[in-house]
Amino acid sequence: MAPRPTAVALALPGLLLAMLLAALDQTAMAPALPDVAGDLGGLEQMPTVITAYLVAATAVMPVYGRLGDRYGRKPLIQAAVLLFVVGALLAATATTLPGFVTARVVQGLGGGGLMIGAQAIVGEIVSPRERGRYLGLFGAVYVLAAVGGPLLGGLVVDHLSWRWIFAVHPPLGVAALVALSLTLRLPRPEDRPPVDYAGAAALASTVVGVVGAADALARPDAYPSWALPALAAWTTLALGVWAVTARLARDPVLPPRLLRERAFALPVAVSFLIGFGLFGTLTYVPAFAQVALGTTATRAGLLVTAMMAGALVTTVVSGLLITRTGHYRGYPIAGTALAAIGLTLLGLTGERLDTGTLAALLVLIGLGIGLVMQVVMLAAQNAVGRADLGAATSSVLFLRQVGASVGVAVVGALITRSFGERVPAGVTDPSSLSPESIAALPEPTRGLVESAFGAAVPSALLAMAPLLGLAFLLTLALPALPLRTTAHTDLDKESR
Repeated sequence: MAPRPTAVALALPGLLLAMLLAALDQTAMAPALPDVAGDLGGLEQMPTVITAYLVAATAVMPVYGRLGDRYGRKPLIQAAVLLFVVGALLAATATTLPGFVTARVVQGLGGGGLMIGAQAIVGEIVSPRERGRYLGLFGAVYVLAAVGGPLLGGLVVDHLSWRWIFAVHPPLGVAALVALSLTLRLPRPEDRPPVDYAGAAALASTVVGVVGAADALARPDAYPSWALPALAAWTTLALGVWAVTARLARDPVLPPRLLRERAFALPVAVSFLIGFGLFGTLTYVPAFAQVALGTTATRAGLLVTAMMAGALVTTVVSGLLITRTGHYRGYPIAGTALAAIGLTLLGLTGERLDTGTLAALLVLIGLGIGLVMQVVMLAAQNAVGRADLGAATSSVLFLRQVGASVGVAVVGALITRSFGERVPAGVTDPSSLSPESIAALPEPTRGLVESAFGAAVPSALLAMAPLLGLAFLLTLALPALPLRTTAHTDLDKESR
């Protein structure tokens, strides 16, 4: 076996474990969300439970990206693993909503570093042209998370307690930490300009403001009258601070010059739209299946597995074809089209959905996801040099997570509002409902409540579909740059 593949292969297990750690958390939590929210305050608390992690992970992504560029990526990903595991332990023992949200924030601070660190390290040690052959491995990790996560979450919820979901994180975290420490040898950058901490703080504040404003706009009754103007002003001020620091900082955390390059800006924009329109919506599919279709948490988790099975097929096939041909532009075009069609059909089918139809449409969406997610990351990393690799990686994931965070807030608020309007008058406190309490309601109230939730979710799905149509239009303008055939770091050289 050639030296380079051996060196890369030795480093891959730790990176794959880090990816699995972050991916497994989000998929395992999906079928458990109704029970978590029900235990800690009711179904209307689902957006809070979800966004606590997403906002924290998103806010720190630019910091991890730039710190990795300046001080090396290995210590950053090790610190992220430790934070993630500590957050998981805190979440497992939380007894109140504020305590659980705090724990998920801590876990998100680590999760953001795991996502950035693993993707940036792969971008450094594997050339864009060769990366296609590894996409199957990366895709397999996410499919393992998609299969194992929902099954784990569903089985734990059905037979134990949602708290046991977090028991898997410490052993996985220790394994990832040991593997990364023993196998990863990366050089520390020699040029270390000051990190733009002010710009990073401004971007983090922008994320908090945008998500809060989106939720306040969709749920005006849940906020005082001054909240939306205050959040809008906060967001505008934070963006203004970032614009100033981006011009003054020697090395901005998110360089505006990169956004002027079409080969970089378009993948970033597509990532944002995919996050907003797709992941912000599909987070609620397991809850829809449990409440409206009457499935168990385990079967609801398997629906997510169906989607990710489709994603694995197209991720592997597109990766192999990219490595063989060197062409990548057509895949995100086809992928955004498939995802837009699938989400539109989900929304239009509405209350007529059954489990089989839902699974088939999720597979269609998954086929689209597999053609987009890794390819837009590949395109963005291929468009920049090594000094900007962390910034490019964090930008793609940052904007995707911003979109997902806003999408979760908006879609969750729309579902809550629609559900509240449709729920029968006999249910005195719809906000306190959970799948268990709904199942215990007498007929015909139970059927009316299930129908109300079953109508609320598809309407939100349909509202998000045009965003994927816009993503499709943007991919049509994506330039086809030649893929680099050399890696930024020669692992063989570093390991000697």
